[in-house]
Amino acid sequence: MALRNAVMAALLEGEASGYDLAKGFASSVANFWMATPQQIYRELDRMESEGLIAARVVQQERRPNKRLFSLTAAGLETVRAYTAEPPVKPTAIRDELLVKVQCVDVGDIEAVSGAIAERMELATAKIARFERIRERLLDGRTEDEFFATAERVGPYLTCLRGLALERENLQWGELALRRLQQRTAPLAAPAGD
Repeated sequence: MALRNAVMAALLEGEASGYDLAKGFASSVANFWMATPQQIYRELDRMESEGLIAARVVQQERRPNKRLFSLTAAGLETVRAYTAEPPVKPTAIRDELLVKVQCVDVGDIEAVSGAIAERMELATAKIARFERIRERLLDGRTEDEFFATAERVGPYLTCLRGLALERENLQWGELALRRLQQRTAPLAAPAGD
C-alpha cells in the first residue's frame, strides 16, 4: 500500500494541514500505517502536483501561513478505485522483538523479558488511546446506534482492529513473560532432600 492511500483515508475526515495530518496519523491511522511528518509532507506535494488534493493558504498573524489540504474529485475517484482493488498480499510481520524472542534460548533472557515488558506498556498506552477514540466516535451512542446512524464507519472499524491487536499483544506478552520466567526459575528441590 502506498502512503498516498493512507493520506487520502485521513483526508476523508475533512480538510487538514500537513501538521494536522502528521498529528492525526498518530491518533487515527497509526494502528495500520506509520509515516514520519517528512514523508507526509513529501507525499502531500506529490499528490497536489498530481491533482489528487488541493491546497488553500490560510493567512495567520504572528505565525507562518499554513496550507490546508482536501481531496479533489480526482482524489475521491482514486480512493474509490483503490478500495475496489483486492489487497496485494496479506501483511507480513517484521518485528525486531520477535527476532530477539526467537533467539532467547542462547541470548539474554532478562533483556528480552524487559523488551517484552516494554512492549506491553506500549500496548497498554495504545489501548487507552484507542478506547478514547472509540468513545469519541460513539459520542454516547451504543455500537448498534452508531452503525445505524454514523456517516462514516471505517474509522471505528479500524479502531476496533487496533484495540484487538493491542489486546492480543498484551495477552501474548503475559504468556511469554510467564514462560520465560519458568525457564529461569530454579528447579524445586525434590521432597526429602
